[in-house]
Formats: sequence, structure tokens, C-alpha cells
Amino acid sequence: ESSAASDVYKRQDHTKVIQIGDRKIGGGNPILIQSMTNTKTEDVEQTVAQILALEQAGCDIIRCAVPTMEAAKALKEIKKQIHIPLVADIHFDYRLAIAAMENGADKIRINPGNIGSRERVQAVVDAAKERQIPIRVGVSSGSLEKDLVEKYHGVTAEGIVESALDKVKMIEDMGYDNLVISIKSSDVMMCVKAHELIAEKTDHPLHVGITEAGTIISGNIKSAIGLGLILHQGIGDTIRVSLTGDPLEEIKSAKLILKTLGLRKGGIEVVSCPTCGRTRIDLIGLANQVENLSLIHISEPTRRTPI
Repeated sequence: ESSAASDVYKRQDHTKVIQIGDRKIGGGNPILIQSMTNTKTEDVEQTVAQILALEQAGCDIIRCAVPTMEAAKALKEIKKQIHIPLVADIHFDYRLAIAAMENGADKIRINPGNIGSRERVQAVVDAAKERQIPIRVGVSSGSLEKDLVEKYHGVTAEGIVESALDKVKMIEDMGYDNLVISIKSSDVMMCVKAHELIAEKTDHPLHVGITEAGTIISGNIKSAIGLGLILHQGIGDTIRVSLTGDPLEEIKSAKLILKTLGLRKGGIEVVSCPTCGRTRIDLIGLANQVENLSLIHISEPTRRTPI
């Protein structure tokens, strides 16, 4: 085994293990695939239908937007009808975070910077601590504080990392460390650099994704490059491929990225000719059909092995 491969293996296992519902991330557990519903969370029937379809495709963890108290209360009924952990996505209103946890959220996603005062963040932390619900601390390049933009002369990987670690320290100082960190940028190489920097500074699990990646074509390319560079270094415990489109496409892409990197085993690898003037059958149509079937039926995740 090469020293490079050995080094990657060590880094893969160094993060803490966090329990999200009945699933575990970090510490060398399989990298789990996340997606996010694009239905109105208040519409329980439509939201459940979309989640069940995503489960079938291979989604491991689902996130729902919680912009209203009605949405927070809807989580209770949604939870009864699905089979994977549910993450509540909260912006601005700390009361929605507390209500989401009271209604069964397995994890909450907040940016402490837009929750408001320290007292409001403390209230959220206290509610999470009481129920042992993990908090995903999310920071993106688009929400970087003005003082950090000035300090680093623009939006930089260093600034994103400092912002995230400042928020993590604030929550740790409140007596809670059941945390997952998410740092995102739509600039792929900035995102890669930020993950390289933060992986050396924390043992909290990392949720990895390229934010606002774009449409099916551009989003897939940006996500494949960004996630590939990050995951190949042994960094990352959960992933999301962010696409402007049907969330089912996110699951297909995420599974293929993990399989290509050797982080998921099983399934079928489709190898097909690009076609030329000698082609006498609808090879393009057949290849697409086979690929769609193979991406749905790739086997369950396996424990990581050295790359």
C-alpha cells in the first residue's frame, strides 16, 4: 500500500461519528447521499410522495425547507410516512428550528449568522441538546460576513473556513458539539480549497456539496469535479449534488460519483460506444435505458476502503 493511499485512509476515519435518525456518519462510515425536496413542505401528500421516490432511487437523508410554522408542524406527519432521516432547513427564525425539532426532525440545518442574537442561537442549541439532535452548521460564500470579506480582500476559501469555525466554536462554547459542518461555494476550486483547509482544523463530520451548481449539465460537471477532488482526498462524510431540476437526478449523479471514486461498490458499469456511421441500432436510446436502470439498482453503500 502506498504512503499516499495510507494517508487518505487515515483522514477518512478521523471525523467523529454522528447519529442522524437511524443512520451514522463520520468515523469511516459510508458516505451518505442527501437531497432536498422542492415541494412545499406544508403539502404533506406531495412532499411524502417525492421523498418516497427519492428513497427508492437511493437517497439516504432528506432535507425539507421549513419557512413557516405550518411547515414545521407538517414534519410530524411527513416523518410517519417516510423511512429515512429528515433534516429541517431553517433560515432566520429560531422559533422554526425549535418547532421542527419538537415535530420530529432528526437534524436541523442553520446558519447561526442569520438566526440573530446569541440568545436565539442558545435557545436552538438548548432544544437540540435536550433531544440529542445534530445541528448542521452551514456557511456559504454568498453569506460571508463583511469583516471577513475585508480581512481577506474578497470572498476566499480562508474566509469561509474562518466563518464556519467561528460559528462552530460559538455552539461548542454553549456546551454542544453534536455538529456537522457544511461550507459551500459555487466557485468549484474555492470550495475544494476550503474543504482542504477545514479538514486539517476540525474533526466534525463534513457535508460536502457545490452550492448553486446549476442546471443538469453544468451542475453535474461542476459537482463531479468538485466532489471528486474533495472526496478523493478522504474528505467528506455526506454529499449532495445540487441541481436545478428533478431531485431524482441528484441521487443518480451522487451514486455515480461515489461509484466512480470506488466509494460505493456493486451495480452495473455501463460501457458504451460513442457511435459512428457504422451504427445500425438505436445504441444511444439503449445505453440511456440501461444506465437509468443501473443507477437505480446500484447496491447499498459499503464501508470505505483506501483509494
